[in-house]
Amino acid sequence: MRFRTGVLLGAAVGYVMGARAGRERYEQIKRFAGELRKHPAVAQLSSQVQGVSDASRKAVAAGLDQSAEALRKLG
Repeated sequence: MRFRTGVLLGAAVGYVMGARAGRERYEQIKRFAGELRKHPAVAQLSSQVQGVSDASRKAVAAGLDQSAEALRKLG
């Protein structure tokens, strides 16, 4: 119960602080994030993560295909 109260209190404080910061701060954070995305190291990391994600997706799809084929043979 104490954890839940702490989470609710934290969310309320965050909301109030965010509301006070306003649109100007939001735009500042948004600009910073856009600039960060353009940084070469971040672009390289993003590319690597995408490559790993694609490889994982293909491996999972292949495993599912094999499982489906095995189930078809049983049925």
